[in-house]
Amino acid sequence: MRFSEWKDGDTPYTITNKLQQKSDEIAYERKKYVKAAMVHAWNGYRDHAFGFDEVKPVTGGTTTHWGGLGTTLIDALDTLWLMDMKDEFWEARDWVRDSLDQNVDVDASVFETTIRSLGGLLGAYSFSRDKTFLLKAMDIGERLFKAFSDETSVVPHELVNLKTGRGSNAKWVGSRYIISEIGSIQMEFRDLSWSTGVKEYAQKSERVFEALKKIEPKDGLYPYFLTSLNGELHFASNDVSFGAFGDSFFEYELKLWLQGGRKESMYREMYDKSMDGMHKQLLHVSQNGLWYIGTRMDTIKFDHLTCFMGGLLALGAYTDPEGLDSSRAQRDLRTAKQLAYTCYQMYAQMPTGLAPDVIKFSKSNGFSIVEGNYGLRPETVETLFILNKLTGDPIYRTWGWEIFESIEQYCKTAIAYGKHPNVKNINVSPEDMMESFFMGETLKYLYLLFDPDTEVDILNKHVFNTEAHPLLNKDHYPTDNVFN
Repeated sequence: MRFSEWKDGDTPYTITNKLQQKSDEIAYERKKYVKAAMVHAWNGYRDHAFGFDEVKPVTGGTTTHWGGLGTTLIDALDTLWLMDMKDEFWEARDWVRDSLDQNVDVDASVFETTIRSLGGLLGAYSFSRDKTFLLKAMDIGERLFKAFSDETSVVPHELVNLKTGRGSNAKWVGSRYIISEIGSIQMEFRDLSWSTGVKEYAQKSERVFEALKKIEPKDGLYPYFLTSLNGELHFASNDVSFGAFGDSFFEYELKLWLQGGRKESMYREMYDKSMDGMHKQLLHVSQNGLWYIGTRMDTIKFDHLTCFMGGLLALGAYTDPEGLDSSRAQRDLRTAKQLAYTCYQMYAQMPTGLAPDVIKFSKSNGFSIVEGNYGLRPETVETLFILNKLTGDPIYRTWGWEIFESIEQYCKTAIAYGKHPNVKNINVSPEDMMESFFMGETLKYLYLLFDPDTEVDILNKHVFNTEAHPLLNKDHYPTDNVFN
């Protein structure tokens, strides 16, 4: 395996100022290519699907996959800002102001619409302070908040009709709730509360975490299915996942603490207990030395979704109340680096240089593919950005550049970029699908990885929501909000 010196979380050289300066010089050149990729993707969307949820990158068709809310446009706003694509940003702002209609008869996913639409509008507002974005955030926030209308339950409905306010759950979920969905909307509603002065947005969304705290498992490992009975939550499964169904809940344990200015100890305590449980029960090492986080019910399965954990653990280590030099923080930082290496290998070992969506580890020889598509996912480059930003190690830029080159070679179309159907096959073409998170997350994290001068400050000022929208923490929140 290439770069095996990093496999166990070690760095085989001293990171000096000279080394970082050289890395920055290379990064300045490489970020130009990432911006060019964003220009290509944005122009394809603008020319073929402006105002629609998604562009089809092969045929140039359009989708209203998320209810016709201009989701790709909204998700891309703060990426445009950070890449200094201001003309495109203001043109998109004009569409938001003049054409975005959120009063639609659609049963919208509360979770997805909160992290993409509400988060995207709030992220754009946090940088530009243009009240167009806050007005639209207030509108979609009020509509989504009706999912909390059931006074017998502390948790929101999974779906809410944006026109009528009627809440419901998807048929396959039934009466259950998914922990990543009910536990990953608090950052956005707290930010909206601080912007508008409407305290209920923060209070009702925070009650979900308060209810979860009451049933906190001793090991901190929350199963991902729950039910609500007489206003109390109960677990409806035993399985625990840091990938699908669980991931962003564990993410928000830490990030709510960071968002609140590191003052709300309940969130940090929940996070630290969850990380302790993960290390004791779910962290494994394969026969060939790759570290990974399994699920409770499937100890050899690993999702690309779980690759965000490298960045989360590093962020938790650098903000640990016990200090970065504490044994806990050093444990978490080493695990962060080990996971980053594993996730890099998911790319490096494929003929296309693209990672499969799900793998399983073998007792005898590395890993095998369970789901072999690459959906333009951001989790690995998210971790590489955070680790490079915090540690200064140039290796994370090296790995990120390899990933970017593979995306350019195997996912680029004449219009934009498409999902790759088989990462083991270099001879197949991209599929006709580009999710909004490609511009909202993947290209943003890649650009930030190569931007030494970014205004984003992940240690002191900004907290990314789970859709990569940077929100201000409480200590940096403006006191002159438009609607206060």
